[in-house]
Amino acid sequence: MGFFLPDNSLSNLERHGGEGRDGEGFLTREHSLHLQLRSAYPYIHKYPFPTQLRGSSSVRSNKIQNNTLLLVSIAIMSDDSVMNPELVINHKFPQVTHTYSERDVALYALGIGACAKDALDDKELKYVYHEDGQQSIKVFPTFAALFSIGLTSQLSQLPGFAFDPRLLLHGQQYIEIYKPLPTNCLMQNKSSIVGLHDKGKAAILEIEVVSYEKETGEPLCMNRTTVYLRGAGGFSKSSQPYSFTKYPRDQTSSKTPKTQPFVVHEECTQPAQALLYRLSGDYNPLHSDPKIAEVAGFSRPILHGLCTLGFAVRAIIKTICNGDANLVKAISGRFLLHVYPGETLITEMWLQGLRVLYQTKVKERNRAVLAGFVDLNQLRSSSL
Repeated sequence: MGFFLPDNSLSNLERHGGEGRDGEGFLTREHSLHLQLRSAYPYIHKYPFPTQLRGSSSVRSNKIQNNTLLLVSIAIMSDDSVMNPELVINHKFPQVTHTYSERDVALYALGIGACAKDALDDKELKYVYHEDGQQSIKVFPTFAALFSIGLTSQLSQLPGFAFDPRLLLHGQQYIEIYKPLPTNCLMQNKSSIVGLHDKGKAAILEIEVVSYEKETGEPLCMNRTTVYLRGAGGFSKSSQPYSFTKYPRDQTSSKTPKTQPFVVHEECTQPAQALLYRLSGDYNPLHSDPKIAEVAGFSRPILHGLCTLGFAVRAIIKTICNGDANLVKAISGRFLLHVYPGETLITEMWLQGLRVLYQTKVKERNRAVLAGFVDLNQLRSSSL
């Protein structure tokens, strides 16, 4: 999830802040990539957030859900739309249900690299297999990010908010875990707008999804997704830019320390990593089709941003938490740059009390691709 311009498109990239709550790290200028894609692949129309194709597994089936994103398209929306921010922030979304099984949990764990180096690793095997049966396997906390699937179709329901979904970029993901995620579950998702910011030619929208166990009504987790909408800004009614936030302003901000990291974890992704991760529901062909990746300006298909987040948090769980995912309380990740499957990820970690600051780099290009923090409930003495 999330689209990043390739290295050769950096002239069309505006670095914005780098650190801080609205520093998504990539603001694109107008260009006509969507026209190139439509011309080269007329059967490609739209895909839902985070990038899931519906219906047939064949892209050429054209059975793709409405109210979704045009494949990796970047264009400027028309100027004839006017946003009403009060209608946007007060909108009540309908509740939706989401279900998953033990198979989904295990497949996700493999998709973020669990047991890839050692199939007998006792710190990770429990997320894929359990001697008491699949109903007893553990769940990685980043699995919760999958619960925000279908978010784009909900955004299309916003009154007083006209935007071009082809301009949507996934800038940041924040997750709170209220209790260990069950191995299988039927849940109810409640969505709301918790942030809206006018950035001139663009708007930043923050959507919160709280997931509850449907049977008990008990809260499981919360996802807060930050999206950047090119062409949707300029709606402020005064000289002061409109900015609305329902949560503490410093809750998702972090700054990468300049000191030596406490722990460094290095791991190579597999050449087929994106093909495996896509089976968790993100079927955007940008991550699997070489021709589409080439049209988008990449040398080959790129890895899903949330897969990179999964790798980083898994590294923290393995090293700092000694394999215990139940220690994770909250996760924040800011997407900076794309990753190619097969590249090596180096995750640097710094301990600040119960917060682990981290930065993930691609070794082969020496570029930062992800930064954020993980908050813990407690620390294992073996980690100190």
